[in-house]
Amino acid sequence: MKKVVAMLMAGVMAISLSACGSGSGSGGSADSSSSSGDTIKIGVFEPSTGDSASGGKKEILGMQYANSETPTVEAGGKTYNVELVIADNGSSADKAPSAASELVGKDVSLVLGSYGSGVSMAGGPKFEEAGLCAVGVTCTNPNVTAGNDYYYRICFLDNFQADVLANFAMDKFSAKKAYCLGENGNEYDQGLIAFFKQVFEGAGGEVIADSFPTNNSDFTSYLNKAKSENADVIFTPVSIAYAKQIMEQAASLNISIPFLGSDTLDDNMVLEATKDTDLELYVSTFYQEGGSEEFDAGIKDYINSNSDAQTANGGNDTISAVTAMGYDAYYVALEAIKAAGSGDKSAIKQAIGSVTYDGVSGSIAFDDIGDAVRDTAYIKTADTSTGTWAFEKVQTGSGSN
Repeated sequence: MKKVVAMLMAGVMAISLSACGSGSGSGGSADSSSSSGDTIKIGVFEPSTGDSASGGKKEILGMQYANSETPTVEAGGKTYNVELVIADNGSSADKAPSAASELVGKDVSLVLGSYGSGVSMAGGPKFEEAGLCAVGVTCTNPNVTAGNDYYYRICFLDNFQADVLANFAMDKFSAKKAYCLGENGNEYDQGLIAFFKQVFEGAGGEVIADSFPTNNSDFTSYLNKAKSENADVIFTPVSIAYAKQIMEQAASLNISIPFLGSDTLDDNMVLEATKDTDLELYVSTFYQEGGSEEFDAGIKDYINSNSDAQTANGGNDTISAVTAMGYDAYYVALEAIKAAGSGDKSAIKQAIGSVTYDGVSGSIAFDDIGDAVRDTAYIKTADTSTGTWAFEKVQTGSGSN
């Protein structure tokens, strides 16, 4: 029996070594194709559970709509079916590496995602080790691409976004004092607050910053502090779940100070929390309904004719900016595959840096680091009487249109 077991173990080891030999590291190999027959697989690295699930589902929705619209791609003279392979990173930096490894193991050609900078940074090394390109959709922290040659993104960065919001606060409200509130230890929140503080104080303003502990649910003391300190604006670049609670509690406390939010607050759940209140909420984001009539009509029809899509979108057909970004990211992926001539991940790496695409969210191109070349953001405000977003302006870091 021991001899039989030994022979079986030897066979398993031989197969394992053979499999390892055909893989590729960050440098790639001659046989690193991630296409299988007539199908090319695109990995979707997004949160379907956890605090960021609402945003992740909406981002996936844009990719799924694009895939339903264009389910094939021609590359190297051959037509391939395109399959989306979804892995849930759980909105957690602890879970993100295993989700990234799952996509690597499923032999995808490239990856899209994630909603959330923290999970993107946590999963990034796994993609780099596998020689697999990832295209961030709305992960705005500069550290997502810094030091990782395999991570790209199509969204603006947090330093730009904070600059936009700080200038908007000064232009719109003549703000001299800002109260900033974020989750303790959250790289996204704290990074944005640090950038905002730098710009706002650089222009002569005063910033009071506080951090709340993870899983906090009572924001009364923080909101009352902002009020007692006579803050002109409250900047809170937090997750959807926290933002919803903050808006609800601010309404109950009759907080009349305008709120400024980053792209994470551009969500139906946050919008719903402001309905029928006297709150003022302004967010910076990537897209606003009306930007593309054709896209708007198509995605609304897709949502309203698909119960799963409607549930993923929060139960209505309000178009989230991250959905538009997910849509554009899918087409950027197709352009990269076309440029590579196949689903070969090494070829995609060689081609992706020069890819350009005119999307519904604007023109997309990459700089030498892999970051998006973007210089504008949409500012929109919550219309509390109708429960919809209203366009405010397009603003750059130093001015507006």
